[in-house]
Amino acid sequence: MVENSPTLSIIARVAGENARDHMRNYSIAGVCLIIIAATTAYTAWIISRLVDEVYVDKNLSTAYTIALIVLGVFLIKGAATYTQDVLLKRVAHSIVARYQRRIYQHMTGLGVGYYHATRSAYLVGQINQNIQGVKDLLNLIITVLLRDLLSVIGLVFVMVYRDPLLSTMAFLIAPPLIILVNNYKKRVKRIAREGVDLNARVASAMQETAQGITIVKAFTMEEQLTAKVQTLVSAAEERANKMARIIARTSPIMETLAGLAVAAVIAYGGYRIIVLDGSAGDMMSFLTAFLLAYEPAKRLARLNVNLEKQLVDARMIYEVLDAPRRQSDPEGAPDFEFKNGEVRFDSVNFSYNSGSEGAEPVISDLNCVAEAGKTTALVGPSGGGKSTIIALLQRFFDIQSGVILVDGQDISKIRISSLREKIAYVSQQPILFEGTIRENLLYARPDATQDEIEAATNLAQAHNFISELPLGYDTPVGENGVTLSGGQRQRLSIARAVLRNAPILLLDEATSALDNESEALVQRALDDLMVGRTTIVIAHRLSTIAQADNIIVIDNGTVVDQGNHEELVKRNEGIYARFHELGQGAVSAAEDQEEAEKVPVPAG
Repeated sequence: MVENSPTLSIIARVAGENARDHMRNYSIAGVCLIIIAATTAYTAWIISRLVDEVYVDKNLSTAYTIALIVLGVFLIKGAATYTQDVLLKRVAHSIVARYQRRIYQHMTGLGVGYYHATRSAYLVGQINQNIQGVKDLLNLIITVLLRDLLSVIGLVFVMVYRDPLLSTMAFLIAPPLIILVNNYKKRVKRIAREGVDLNARVASAMQETAQGITIVKAFTMEEQLTAKVQTLVSAAEERANKMARIIARTSPIMETLAGLAVAAVIAYGGYRIIVLDGSAGDMMSFLTAFLLAYEPAKRLARLNVNLEKQLVDARMIYEVLDAPRRQSDPEGAPDFEFKNGEVRFDSVNFSYNSGSEGAEPVISDLNCVAEAGKTTALVGPSGGGKSTIIALLQRFFDIQSGVILVDGQDISKIRISSLREKIAYVSQQPILFEGTIRENLLYARPDATQDEIEAATNLAQAHNFISELPLGYDTPVGENGVTLSGGQRQRLSIARAVLRNAPILLLDEATSALDNESEALVQRALDDLMVGRTTIVIAHRLSTIAQADNIIVIDNGTVVDQGNHEELVKRNEGIYARFHELGQGAVSAAEDQEEAEKVPVPAG
């Protein structure tokens, strides 16, 4: 696991994947940081001349010379600071963009099962935090090592040159500081990860509330959810405060040790100047170098703590990037070659949690065929495995045993995308994406013309309502189509499938979100669409099921009966007969024959 990877390997990985593309910016920024370190050390160095030649010897011309030199030094330092700051921020923003692109691309490649095991809103919240946390990882290392370390080295050189004995006394504070900071490293690592988790849960709760606001209002859940989120926020706040306390805890000790060192330097320096007739300039140069070295030395001492916090984000980023693509293509997998569209399930067994102890099978020894160019209906009790069968055909999940064949080709041994390109799918819950109606339709076939788009929406009975919108096909649909009704979203979903023009059609309760009038219109459109296509349909309307060429009754993940409508009714036994009786009872009780034809069959 990434979590157990050594610190250096994580840094090496981040650097290896990002530093090479930004080498020019890093090189220029590195030169600027060296200049900053050099000018800082020179500032301390020149203090000796200022004190001895100007203040002691009272040389005015030297004062003017040193003043101009100092002005030049600060101008150079300011320009270098500006340049490195801009360049490193540019690199940081580029790294954020790189990880966003990589993670999104990897997320789209992950299997559906990954998202069954991971809450999507939590995942997005965690990723956003991790990316922001890791963006300054390389910048932190570069600035601390080049600017701070070189500044300390330059200033220490000045200190040793001016007074080796005082330098030795000053260095005595370093070992306890290093020991002190290292003691907090493991605690920072644990608390940082807890903080990311809690903040991700807060972001997740907020996103879920926004997406389900109608349910929140309908069930008056405001107080319950508010209390839940407040608990999470309080816990996240407590972790953040705990982190701040740990990081800040070093300050009093560091300040105390530094104070003792400065006091000792001042006392001994005074003794050297007054009693031993030492150089006041050397003493002031030494003291200036020591004081200037204190802040960068403090940042160096804290590097382990600050670095560990950002390494937590880096590790969590790579946990996502290293997640295996569960439905990856075999090496050298050929493309699917469509012939006529026959679908065959041969002794298929499947469980959603195959690796877990006691996992219940969802599909058990499934054997069935959807004939090419014909319509096959799947019926049975809710939870019987009908939707899972459609998911397995699209290879959203890998089966544990058996084989699924399309035109005689094992779908586990061909390129997945080439199979899915031949499938049009309409789910029970219509899914639309942020953007316009036109953009959502073009996801099915990006090269479709406006005439083809309108033909598809006409077939799906969607063109009229689209034309009545102020912006027509350029109308934004909002988050998950929130600006449209459920029936409108479903008709767009059907239009998208029509535009796909694929030879295999999968309909999972495709008309469930439509009102009676819209359903009648769309059903006729679907009837036209099904002609000549291999269609597998899950439906709860008796009229839809009865028209299928073959009806397969599924219970507990296996086939318990099959045949056409007349054959299954004549048997007068089994699940389908009971469904038919319930449906017919409702029909006889209905006052309107047309409405009665739409009585739902209690099959999932």
